[in-house]
Amino acid sequence: MPVSKNQGRLAQDMKREVIGIVGQMKDPRLADGLLTITRLEVTQDLDQARVFISVLGGGENAAKEALAALNRASGHVRTEISRRMHIRKAPRFVFLRDDGAAYAAHINELLAGLHKDEEA
Repeated sequence: MPVSKNQGRLAQDMKREVIGIVGQMKDPRLADGLLTITRLEVTQDLDQARVFISVLGGGENAAKEALAALNRASGHVRTEISRRMHIRKAPRFVFLRDDGAAYAAHINELLAGLHKDEEA
């Protein structure tokens, strides 16, 4: 479904606020790796917001723990978004893992291997 201009702007504003909220959280599970919020998608009825995160460093276990910590704190994030953005109904936040950077690195390795095979 096409995203309206206002909905896209709302998603970008929410992403900026979620980055600020997550940055202020003092959960030690979030400090193991470099946590990046890659994108935020909001449904048209503003019922749910999917937040895609990428965790660099710390290994696979650190990423799972960070994801569990964020999903556990989703109620806090929802309350803070409601306060900061002055909106009556804040969406439910679901944090999902985004493996786009790891996938891009894998594709680059495959392409580099093809390039080496052509030279040989």
